[in-house]
Amino acid sequence: MTSSIPAIRTRTAEGSALQAVLLDMDGTLVDTEGFWWDAEVEIFAELGHELSEEHREIVVGGPMTRSASYLIHATGADITLPELTVLLNKRFEELITRGVPLMPGAARLLAELAAHRIPAALVSASHRRIIDLVLQSLGPENFAFTLAGDELERTKPHPDPYLLAAARLGAEPSRCVVVEDTATGVAAGESAGCAVVAVPSVVPIEPVGDRRVVGSLEEVDLALLRALVS
Repeated sequence: MTSSIPAIRTRTAEGSALQAVLLDMDGTLVDTEGFWWDAEVEIFAELGHELSEEHREIVVGGPMTRSASYLIHATGADITLPELTVLLNKRFEELITRGVPLMPGAARLLAELAAHRIPAALVSASHRRIIDLVLQSLGPENFAFTLAGDELERTKPHPDPYLLAAARLGAEPSRCVVVEDTATGVAAGESAGCAVVAVPSVVPIEPVGDRRVVGSLEEVDLALLRALVS
């Protein structure tokens, strides 16, 4: 799937203030954060550097270029950013080629949104090639469209991905709910003016302001999403 499409006008359940649900991918819908970390650890070990959990907490949820730049700077590895990006994507693809596990509650949530005709968009900082591979496990039919990090000039934590997603669906950001697992993604959703449900995967997220923080997607249903949009 690609994101180079015009605005999609969708119909939601009649009388509902909720117009769309915008979902992150890695760590939110699918359990891939561990795969990314394994890829990073393996590549840097081959370069002669050992990554620690401290590094993991910083790179989790970030776009590829930012995470890779940080790791090069933090370790002093003798590799360029373009070279590292290619290696990481290739290793990650090798790790997920047999499919990725869905997070608990993900399949049920997507089915509930579809049953009630609430449009959903997949908004990820991962590259298009990675998204298309993961969609084989998630099911592309569950999303009105998908948006990849390498299809934007600025990705998370900037609001651009979620502003574009809302616009593509013909929805107002204030009537969309973003579902994210990292502080980076939460910042992007809130900056876009969306309501946010945080489902922390690796690093804790504080329940600040109107932000709703839950333990897993099993706690997220249509009733909760509608309650967050007035």
